[in-house]
Amino acid sequence: MFNSMWGLKSVHSSLSQNPSMGEIDIDINLKVSSYEETVRQLDIYYGLVKRQLLRFQSPITGLFPTLSNEERVASVRESIYCAAAIWSLFQAYRRIDDDRGKSYELGQSAVKCMRGVLECWIKQAPRIEQFKKNQSSKFALHCKFHLITGDAVFSDEEYNHLQIDVVSLYLLFLVEMITSGMQIIYTQDEVAFIQNLVYYVERAYRTPDFGMWERGTKYNTGVPEIHASSIGMAKSALEAINGCNLFGEKGASWSVIYVDIDAHNRNRSIFETLLPRESSSKGVDTALLPTISFPAFATHEEFLSSTTKTTIIRQLKGQNGFRRFGRDGYKCVLEDPKRRFYKTGETKEFENIECEWPLFFMFMIIDGVFKSLPDQVDEYRNLLSNVICKDLNGDPCIPMYFYVSEECVEYERLEPGSQLRCNSSEGSGGDEPLYLWNQAMFVISQLLTTGLLHINELDPIRRYLPSYNRPRKGGRYSAFQAKPRGGTATDLVVQIVLIAESMRLQAMMATYGIQTQTPH
Repeated sequence: MFNSMWGLKSVHSSLSQNPSMGEIDIDINLKVSSYEETVRQLDIYYGLVKRQLLRFQSPITGLFPTLSNEERVASVRESIYCAAAIWSLFQAYRRIDDDRGKSYELGQSAVKCMRGVLECWIKQAPRIEQFKKNQSSKFALHCKFHLITGDAVFSDEEYNHLQIDVVSLYLLFLVEMITSGMQIIYTQDEVAFIQNLVYYVERAYRTPDFGMWERGTKYNTGVPEIHASSIGMAKSALEAINGCNLFGEKGASWSVIYVDIDAHNRNRSIFETLLPRESSSKGVDTALLPTISFPAFATHEEFLSSTTKTTIIRQLKGQNGFRRFGRDGYKCVLEDPKRRFYKTGETKEFENIECEWPLFFMFMIIDGVFKSLPDQVDEYRNLLSNVICKDLNGDPCIPMYFYVSEECVEYERLEPGSQLRCNSSEGSGGDEPLYLWNQAMFVISQLLTTGLLHINELDPIRRYLPSYNRPRKGGRYSAFQAKPRGGTATDLVVQIVLIAESMRLQAMMATYGIQTQTPH
């Protein structure tokens, strides 16, 4: 196809400047063939999304499980990423004139998931009111719900629910989807609840949580800590939702969300102070990749961003994926799955044998597309191709993780990287269950690299741009904007209210056209 297209171009260039009938026919055929090829490729991804994502969406709550064979527990984090993948394909289909109802189905499936999360959280609205007074894990919004009923499935003692980055991630994609024209928020009650979610994440800079890995400190003793990834995600969510009208173009002043600018500034300063560290116990963590890059783009300070990414690559990159953080025992053969917490000093046992997660190859591919780094894209596409398996339908699936087998543990400890790792049964093809977060990120990365989806369609609010280059929201509401390098500071609007000490003075000032208020 490429050879024939180049041939047509050479014929086109040799023709005279006056267009002939032959030249017009060639141009039309090129456009038709290109359009048909785009439709064909989109239909392939539509089939993939139907078989690997939508098939496992709860028909009642709209939520997704972590693994495709899970029938009881839905995960909010995986649900949001699955909704993002479905929405990204919806965005790609919007270029097509007649998609035979596919884009509508995809768009409404994403809306159903986002509203499903909203409805589960609204049931826990009293917890937010308590959390605003006392940022305690016992008042945290839950991150796991029943797949069918939407009810809580784990108590606060059974699971570490306080994960501020999950709520921030929801707010971020909520704004992205609303900006793309989707109607997700319906009533004033829901607007008020979203405003409460903003209050929930505003104090991330001083709220120890359990982070992306749901374990708190690296020692896994049930103790939360301040995480840079949670603060960065909260910062991005606050920037995105500030001044956002949740009803879209049909909204009014009362459907606009407000953000405490002081809280945002504290989150920004603490986040940039912590980088490139993740927390006090974790010097480096791959949880920062989705924070400094897609979807959050929490910092545009080039030095901080590049230093953090370089540190993660240098210390955590492997042949089959990225380790989550140093001495991470999750899914290692030496970990006791019957114990929720580790014993004192137990993490030493997991040094150099941490599992590798291919998920972050796809985050690096997407990062390369957004930052126009073709070499990085090619490198991680090649690494990803080495770990891809096939399911019974012949569709690509990515193993959840790679682990060091028990007989190779000692050899790997003595010489890190010397032993071949085994892929997990989850996501390994055949009739094994799929890891839905992997499959969602695979769809997004493939749509970007094949040119079916533009970065502006995946990020309508332009998070990937510095704040001074983003489109300004209309209206009189505030917007966070940094000072561009070598430029001038943002135009500031200073509002002043004059207070008259008496009504007589107020009347006198009014004769000169000066409006004032009285203290009573």
